[in-house]
Order: sequence, then C-alpha cells, then structure tokens
Amino acid sequence: VRERTGLFDLGHMGRIDVKGPDAVPFLERLVTTYVAKIPESGIRYGLLCKEGGGPIDDLLLYKTDPNDVFVVANASNHANVMAWLTEHAAGADVTVTARTSELAMLALQGQASEAALQPLVEGLDLSTIGYYKFAFGTVCGIDGVRVSRTGYTGEDGFEIYFPNEDAPRVWDAVLESGAAVGIQPIGLGARDTLRLEAGMPLYGHEIDREHNPVEAGLNFAVSFKEEKGDWIGREALAAVKAAPTRKLVGIQTDGKRVPRQGYALFDGENEVGAVCSGAVSPTVGANIGTAYLPVELAEAGRAIDMAIRGKRQACVVRDLPFYS
Repeated sequence: VRERTGLFDLGHMGRIDVKGPDAVPFLERLVTTYVAKIPESGIRYGLLCKEGGGPIDDLLLYKTDPNDVFVVANASNHANVMAWLTEHAAGADVTVTARTSELAMLALQGQASEAALQPLVEGLDLSTIGYYKFAFGTVCGIDGVRVSRTGYTGEDGFEIYFPNEDAPRVWDAVLESGAAVGIQPIGLGARDTLRLEAGMPLYGHEIDREHNPVEAGLNFAVSFKEEKGDWIGREALAAVKAAPTRKLVGIQTDGKRVPRQGYALFDGENEVGAVCSGAVSPTVGANIGTAYLPVELAEAGRAIDMAIRGKRQACVVRDLPFYS
C-alpha cells in the first residue's frame, strides 16, 4: 500500500441512507460536523456523541444533495448508529435505511490506485475526483457505482460501493486490472497498522464513550459555529475544549517490546496513562503506539516508561501522525 496499491474488502463496515427534506437539519442536530456546509458530492468526517460528549461512533457523511446523505459507520457500531438515528428521526421528514447487506464496499489504497481502477470505469475520469469527494460512474459494467477518493491508510485511493451480488466479480476484475502496477489483496491487520502510522483514530481504541473527539485531536470535525445550531454533546465538548486535561499523542520505542492496548504508562513512579493502539511499523521502522497523557506531559520528545508484565520499556512521545 505504501509503495504500490492494495485492495481491501470493507464489507464489514456499516452503510446507511438518510433521505428526505429534513435530512440535513436532522443530521445537523446529531453529528459534530457542520452538515449544511458540506458541498454536494463532498464528504466529511464527523461523530455521533452522547450528551456527555462521548462518541457513539465516528462516521463519513457523503452528501449527494440536501435530501440525500449516505453514512458510513464502523462495523461494531452499526446497530448502535442505526438505533440512535432511528430514535431521533421521530417527527422529522426523513427516512433512515440500512444498506449494509445490499451494498459491497471495496477500497483501493496506494499511489497506483487510480491506474488500477481507471481501466474498469466508464463515463468517469477518476483524476477529476478530489480528495474527500465522490461521483457516480459505471464500474465493471455496473451503473451508478459510488466512487469516493477516501481511505483509512494515509495514502491516495478510492472506495467503491455497488450491489453486493457483484462483489466477487468486481474483486477479481480489480486484481486483474491492477496486476501491472503490483496490486495485492490486503487484510485488516495491515489496515490497522497503516491507519496507526497515519494517526487515524479507531473506535474502541483512540475514541470511545470515555475518550472524546476534542482530546483525540479531532477538532477539525467538531463545529461550534453558532449558525450550525445546537447538537447533542455540544455543551460538554465546548467545556472540554476550554479546559482539556489530556491529549492523544504518539509513542515510539526502539526496543523489542511492542506497545499494546492497555499497557500502563509511567512518568517516574506516577502512572499517567495507558496505550490505546500499538504495532510494529514497517514504514517508521520502530514500534509505535498511541496514548492519552496529561497535557503537561504531552510534549514531543518527552521520555516516559511503558510497563509490561512488571518490567519497564523506555518510550518517547511523538507528534501524530507518524507518517504522512
């Protein structure tokens, strides 16, 4: 993925249609991002939060037009997101429809992604799709395929959505088309390493009901603009923004011990945090991870210790991302 291109099966992700005259104002009250400001054919990252500011999930919102927003959620939270949207849709002129079982989702990631996919696409020049934009085209003879320039690896690439029954045929066609540029099928373990190198959060690790988006460094996806109006979690997150107590940082060690979720971190004898994610990074050439630290300790270059089965491993605080 870093050098050529990789193909991912993302059928586990949640896919939801939100349609109707109230689609945008409905979502505006629920998500952290400013939905009305998303341009047509634009995509934004945002979060659904509880009143206390803890995320239910992080999402991608695809705005086809003011009456049609396509939502992509995490697999583990798909049911929670559907329940939350359906509950709050009462009284709004909007329909919320699960599309996960109907639509396949594949991702091509890497510098050669466009070269691998373009031969299979009719009526759409992929080079005209900007980052976090999408368009519809014919792919492998299938009309109306949603093609977005998005991904979860820190590389250029595309995600495509089409009828589930066509998935095996499209998968094989993409691998055949991309053979000349060195495409390979890539698994979710590698995807986790790639997103960690790129500093991208994963629900259940960097963000969850106890870890809010402000302290996770996701302020770009949290709008406090007055014209957006009120939304669930706004007051709590505004308070966190005004006086944060912790910050998500990177940690790195050149030792043999790999950071793993839950490992305690120490400043001297004081326990100051815990690892959120960790992996061996082929790109960085070191063991890397993420962790929340008190703001006064969250400085790049600061030395801390990681505890593993009663032993200490020296670490250094790093700015995120590790790779861009």
